[in-house]
Amino acid sequence: MEVKHTDWSGLYAPTLDDFEALASKALAELPEPFKSLAADVTCSVAEFAEDDILEHFKMESPFELMGLFTGIGLTEDGAVPQTGQLPNTVFLYRRAILDYWAENDDNTLGEVVTHVLIHELGHHFGFSDEDMEEIEARADAED
Repeated sequence: MEVKHTDWSGLYAPTLDDFEALASKALAELPEPFKSLAADVTCSVAEFAEDDILEHFKMESPFELMGLFTGIGLTEDGAVPQTGQLPNTVFLYRRAILDYWAENDDNTLGEVVTHVLIHELGHHFGFSDEDMEEIEARADAED
């Protein structure tokens, strides 16, 4: 097996814009009907989660949270959206994702961003973290 060497001397860490492009690509490649059902979800990228969010989840380090869904999931929303309701949003946290990617060499950065995005979209569809862990475990068992 030939080992590929990359000249890293001229490369830089992916920017927030790079992450937005990776997330946009992942959203565009969602299969139907998920793509249509997630059409109103916005995606935002930040360096880290804000301190109040980390405190809410009792996290000691900002590197612990790679993504967050905010809003009202499809299973919780009424037939008519509430007036003044903010759009459902998925936040991706660049530095935490980069740290995870650097420590786990079995995925590309695009795969990690896609995984975090899809995990957070799962909350939009009404899945809990436990639901998604079970789905992932079943999918891994089938591979």
